[in-house]
Amino acid sequence: MENNIAIGLDIGTTKIVAMIGRKNEYGKVEILGIGKSKSLGVHRGVVNNITQTIQSIQAAIQEAEAAADIKIEDVTVGIAGQHIRSLQHSDYITRPNSELVIDEEDIEQLINQVHKLVMLPGEEIIHVLPQEYKVDGQAEIKEPIGMYGGRLEANFHVVVGQVSSIRNIGRCVKSAGLNLEGITLEPLASANAVLSQEEKEAGVALIDIGGGTTDLAVFKDGIIRHTAVIPFGGNVITEDIKEGCSIIEKQAELLKIKFGSAWPGENKDNEIVSIPGLRGREPKEITLKNLSKIIHARVVEIIEQVYLEIKNYGHEEQKKKLIAGIVLTGGGSQLKHLKQLVEYITGMDTRIGYPNEHLAGDSDDEVTSPLYATAVGLVMDGLKRHERKKAEAKAQEKYEEQKEQAQETNEEPEEPIKEPKPERRSFLDKLTERVKDFLDNAE
Repeated sequence: MENNIAIGLDIGTTKIVAMIGRKNEYGKVEILGIGKSKSLGVHRGVVNNITQTIQSIQAAIQEAEAAADIKIEDVTVGIAGQHIRSLQHSDYITRPNSELVIDEEDIEQLINQVHKLVMLPGEEIIHVLPQEYKVDGQAEIKEPIGMYGGRLEANFHVVVGQVSSIRNIGRCVKSAGLNLEGITLEPLASANAVLSQEEKEAGVALIDIGGGTTDLAVFKDGIIRHTAVIPFGGNVITEDIKEGCSIIEKQAELLKIKFGSAWPGENKDNEIVSIPGLRGREPKEITLKNLSKIIHARVVEIIEQVYLEIKNYGHEEQKKKLIAGIVLTGGGSQLKHLKQLVEYITGMDTRIGYPNEHLAGDSDDEVTSPLYATAVGLVMDGLKRHERKKAEAKAQEKYEEQKEQAQETNEEPEEPIKEPKPERRSFLDKLTERVKDFLDNAE
């Protein structure tokens, strides 16, 4: 497969999306094809039926392949779901020789130490994100490499998830005939697709309202500070409408999309929708006021839970203020008047996030819908991974060349030839490899 093409696979609760993208000459992402299928084996972001999930993945992949006329082999997959939680943790190392400057290896050692944290049974650390460093007690250091110091400490944002859930996703991907190229945390993927660098600097909370879960990612000073997954999404709203109006799910979903509003004040008492009855029964009449009351109650509950997480991060402290407010994305963000309701509950500036931040200018309107934020983010992640691999291969080549030259001329080179250091790999890369090994050995 061409090197500059990446595939994102978003395994969601309501839909599975396969998206093929590549970088154009302006460094923007061009989407070559999309495939989507109804997701049948996933509940609240967690796979609960392997066979159905595999079929849904294959259906989405085939549609994307047909649209782009490309055979898909490697995919970058997102993980989310109700089993993900995050915690703050501080750790330090004492360096044996404080006369050498701090380098990559010290940071690697510090991060590996965080990995020894004791987790609940079945949990694994997915992500360790350094927040800020301290060198010999001097605080607020963003990049300690190259500094002198004996004691290096850092605050970490640690994201934890259930290893069995992650392996199940790996299993589905593999059984669908695909190669798991990378794993990414979904809140991070959506954030990359819809937020600008300025927003991340100023402080922003991204709320991705999916079908089964609502993901939150908080950024400040360009660094991710807090992540959370709330086990409610658009589907519970549909459920409530179904129960509250005694209608079937398909009708409830249509009602929500066509007439639903998060703000009950605006519907007149006499606005009524008539829904055809089941097989020879009388049609049902539902007032829009009632409909929006049902939706409003549930949406308020979701937003309040998310707002609690934003407060947990410490939004009320001056230093941690989120100046850019809130960005809503995901399918659930398309609910009418949701922006106003979120502003009303949280008192924070809010906008709807479309994943067009890094897409080529002539992208299809469909692609730039909030529905596809995660998929676009996963494609971007895959492309980034290719670039990293290319850079590493180049450095290795250069090293081999220099070595050969030195051997041919038998001279000592003016400067010692350094073996290229591979870039610090993220835990997700390591996790991907562990999941791959596990699957290969489990056959």
